[in-house]
Amino acid sequence: MKRRALVTGGSGAIGAAICRRLAADGCDVVVHANARLDAAESLANEIGGRAVAFDVTDGAATRAALEALLEEAPFQVVVNNAGIHDDAPFPGMSEAQWHRVIDVSLNGFFHVTQPLVMPMARTRWGRIVTITSVAAELGNRGQANYAAAKGALHAASRSLAREIGSRGVTVNCVSPGLIDTPMSAGAFDAERVSALIPLQRMGRPEEVAAVVAFLASDAAGYITGQVVPVNGGMT
Repeated sequence: MKRRALVTGGSGAIGAAICRRLAADGCDVVVHANARLDAAESLANEIGGRAVAFDVTDGAATRAALEALLEEAPFQVVVNNAGIHDDAPFPGMSEAQWHRVIDVSLNGFFHVTQPLVMPMARTRWGRIVTITSVAAELGNRGQANYAAAKGALHAASRSLAREIGSRGVTVNCVSPGLIDTPMSAGAFDAERVSALIPLQRMGRPEEVAAVVAFLASDAAGYITGQVVPVNGGMT
């Protein structure tokens, strides 16, 4: 029987690469989006999956959408990929900027993962993988909110790994560095990339997806509570 996977933020470049890889590995993939349902539906049609739209910051709406999906079957794989930037130097950062970034990444993790944990645990096999960032380890100017949210996800994932490991469920994070996506296009010139990254290039979404797919596989059954960097040697 195919394992069922949910990928939040599946309409973006990294999320789409993860969806494609999990589908290629035999998962039945549900592609999540918020505003970009059309992109999620296009991707779902491409990979033979399905699309769903809800706002991960809205706990009630998220729970309702997930409960409808759980009526069909539990999920064995959950990839928390939804996240946003809203950058500003900390002295000038607004309260709205601080809360908005944390709401999507950290509260979104809770709203999505919490309703799915026990149905997953009852199957005695599960994989929870959360996409974080090198900013959680290194910090980054203008991203105190983003770094705080991603660092908190590391801590939450380690704690959850201890809680549910006995049920055959692993919980890990994948921490990308600079990844070549439309969002990052033009943000870093070649000289800056070479100075920051020992491998002297940006990563590809498919390289992040490969690590996620490994952690979501049977082969990674003895890895839990870990943060796996995909950053070309930045840390």
